[in-house]
Amino acid sequence: MSETTSAAETAAPHRYTAAMAADIEARWQDFWDAEGTYEAPNPSGDLAGDAELAARPKKFIMDMFPYPSGAGLHVGHPLGYIATDVFARHQRMTGHNVLHTLGFDAFGLPAEQYAVQTGTHPRVSTESNIENMTAQLRRLGLGHDKRRSFATIESEYYKWTQWIFLQIFNSWYDTEADRARPIAELVAQFESGARPTPDGRDWSALSAVERADVLGEYRLAYASDAPVNWSPGLGTVLANEEVTADGRSERGNFPVFKAKLRQWNMRITAYADRLLNDLDGLDWPEAIKLQQRNWIGRSEGARVDFPVDGADSITVFTTRQDTLFGATYMVLAPEHELVERITPAAWPEGTHAVWTGGYASPAEAVAAYRKLAAAKSDVERQAEAKDKTGVFTGAYATNPVSGEKVPVFIADYVLMGYGTGAIMAVPAHDARDFAFARAFELPMRCVVEPSDDRGTDPSAWDDAFGSYDAKLVNSANDEISLDGLGVVDAKARITEWLTAHGVGEGTVNFRLRDWLFSRQRYWGEPFPIVYDEDGIAHPLPESMLPLELPEVDDYSPRTFDPDDADTQPETPLSRNADWVDVTLDLGDGNGPKKYRRETNTMPNWAGSCWYELRYLDPNNDQKLVDPAIEQYWMGPREGQPTGGVDLYVGGAEHAVLHLLYARFWSKVLHDLGHISSAEPFHKLYNQGMIQAFVYRDGRGIAVPAAEVEERDGQFYYQGEKVSRVLGKMGKSLKNAVTPDEICAEYGADTLRLYEMAMGPLDVSRPWDTRAVVGQFRLLQRLWRNVVDEETGAVTVVDTEPGEETLRALHKAIDGVGQDMAGMRFNTAIAKVTELNNHLTKAGGPLSRSVAESLVLLVAPLAPHIAEELWRRLGHTESVVHQDFPVADPAYVVDETVTCVVQVKGKVKARLEISPSISDEELEALALADPAVVAALDGAGIRKVIVRAPKLVNIVPA
Repeated sequence: MSETTSAAETAAPHRYTAAMAADIEARWQDFWDAEGTYEAPNPSGDLAGDAELAARPKKFIMDMFPYPSGAGLHVGHPLGYIATDVFARHQRMTGHNVLHTLGFDAFGLPAEQYAVQTGTHPRVSTESNIENMTAQLRRLGLGHDKRRSFATIESEYYKWTQWIFLQIFNSWYDTEADRARPIAELVAQFESGARPTPDGRDWSALSAVERADVLGEYRLAYASDAPVNWSPGLGTVLANEEVTADGRSERGNFPVFKAKLRQWNMRITAYADRLLNDLDGLDWPEAIKLQQRNWIGRSEGARVDFPVDGADSITVFTTRQDTLFGATYMVLAPEHELVERITPAAWPEGTHAVWTGGYASPAEAVAAYRKLAAAKSDVERQAEAKDKTGVFTGAYATNPVSGEKVPVFIADYVLMGYGTGAIMAVPAHDARDFAFARAFELPMRCVVEPSDDRGTDPSAWDDAFGSYDAKLVNSANDEISLDGLGVVDAKARITEWLTAHGVGEGTVNFRLRDWLFSRQRYWGEPFPIVYDEDGIAHPLPESMLPLELPEVDDYSPRTFDPDDADTQPETPLSRNADWVDVTLDLGDGNGPKKYRRETNTMPNWAGSCWYELRYLDPNNDQKLVDPAIEQYWMGPREGQPTGGVDLYVGGAEHAVLHLLYARFWSKVLHDLGHISSAEPFHKLYNQGMIQAFVYRDGRGIAVPAAEVEERDGQFYYQGEKVSRVLGKMGKSLKNAVTPDEICAEYGADTLRLYEMAMGPLDVSRPWDTRAVVGQFRLLQRLWRNVVDEETGAVTVVDTEPGEETLRALHKAIDGVGQDMAGMRFNTAIAKVTELNNHLTKAGGPLSRSVAESLVLLVAPLAPHIAEELWRRLGHTESVVHQDFPVADPAYVVDETVTCVVQVKGKVKARLEISPSISDEELEALALADPAVVAALDGAGIRKVIVRAPKLVNIVPA
């Protein structure tokens, strides 16, 4: 028999037990739902309500979208949800109109993989998972406005995801205005001649295909043939952020290869500066800001053009343009578009044998090396391998400052994902270039004076020398000399020269790449795009939205041998000819025409890029969101210059992906005038992780944690000794504890208290089921302080509490209130516990005013028991919207404090004085104290240092 159902407890019919907790919690959850207790009124529209409540200061509090997993919740999942609920409840009680709700991010790979394995439609399994998770979350007593909940798979929702895609597709970034503008305004510039076409022809002279290609270079959503991360094992392409550090898929751990495919992209790079600069105004953890800054990766340098024999030039971006005279060869990424154009039919006369890779022609060498490079991940390519690989293209470029011919190689240590996919190699001053030059017997030139004794002949060096604190040497031509200049001055001078000669300019580069937005999946939002017979992409008119997913028999993309890089995607939707090939009238004046639908789907990130806006106005079928409602909840205001959600809580693992994408979409929608907030989330808080012990047998296989026994500090499973380490909680590790188990054993309020009491919210902490009972006992003592366990009668009395109790109460009110506002819930619980223990030890019935304050203090943390006690105390309105207690300052300060009096640095007296005593009063008291008078022994006083109320230091003459 558990501690919650012991014989002693059953002997007291009105004791707070697990059974009583279950009854109380179920009743009040039903009541809250029926009464709409947590419904937050909008200022207008269909969700307008209590005007007085809507007139209060608002708080929009959000959790990161949960994905409805078939495994359901374990106790680690609700940590953030409970925390935001406690905070939201406190905000309601301190005079705010609080919007707090929760939906489901329901598209994505897990449901599709389950469908492939079982034949169950993804919608069926997903909706079943949502139903189960909703029940689990409801049991926790979370105060969500359920009218605003939705799942991203609902067509009423993804209609607007598709609509936003079309806004982005129909926009371009005007660098002069520094904002997005409708593509129609760009077309008007081309038509009027205000903006010349790339080749100088009139807009009217361009064919439809040519116009589409020109606009594709500007659109914020565009399709292009580009290097992508192709995972044959998954049968889909992945964004850079979905590839792990060791070059494998984040989901499934399959190898990832570089391939060239036509895919949809989002031109997030257009917003790189704004994404970087606007971080300063956000109340986010510095670690998350740093990750975003590093991912965006802004660097200042110069663009330099190296002419190639023929009509082409190789453009490089470098942050060390001062070393341009030292560039003795060039390297292109194997995927670079110029490789094929510049590779000649035969090796130039006198080509060094080591440059050819043993191939008879440049074309053969290049083709073989490209295939080799495609099989490596970006991480593998950038690794500091001892042996550098590459091959000469057979082409030479001209160094624009020295006039020298330099050979052009391809090598896998250069990536298309950074800069221009081409580098000028300065081997004397770059470690990787140095190693490559040694391997391929290439020349080196010292252009930065070494600060050690190595001399200026790189052929005698053991490694490269790179320094910003050095002088330039060997860097002059007939028009410019950098010799003797420091790096900063040399950079400035060479940049001016490059600009003046039209062979380069100062520029800024970003690590950030455009967002790959296509997935070869079924279970995702269809693109609202069709293609005509010329392959031109056309947006569907808004009247045709939502474009719903068709029913298919086969949900799986075609997958391949995970190691077979020579494969191509085949999407599930492409096998549905009746859906793909359609005749439509797009309303563009061309009448009905035959079109082909886009058969990729959007990535799972799409739905979570804007869900905060749907919470505001969830039933609107005419607009993305009513502007007045968006302005009310998310508009800019004092302290929040770019607007956004007041508090957003979730895991730090979303530092780059979700947060960066959502910020981008918000900025586009803001630029186009659809929303007033330029940032989605003003304050971000990352909760820690609840961990659990993982037990493994001799084979290293996890065994059920609940069945492990401890003996003398050792751990055993079925008689066999097992190891124990702290790790993540999860089904696969056999250490998951479900909230249902804890709720059944102790009740939801106990679970809420335990998770909040385990430690600071932003720190990971280990779960210990044995410790949960401590919070259960707190609730039992709280109950016992108000209710007679034998009769069920309320025991409070209408008398004034004593001085000591008032001080304990008001100190708790002051401390708990501050802790709640600061999300220090563990210390808030400690203060509630301290107060409750004080009241228990004091004995006798509680004064009504004390009991009511105690219940109000605990209400955000343990809402069910608080609601029950509030009603038993005679109130008819819900505790949820009561005012949080306010501390009386007179009782918060200590009645007396101890002041130390020192003479010549030694303590001579201790005075019990009022904490509000003045410096003058304290000095007089100290000098009059007999022990101090004796210590001075008639000596004069040179100085008295007073630090009221704690210290007096007397320095004798």
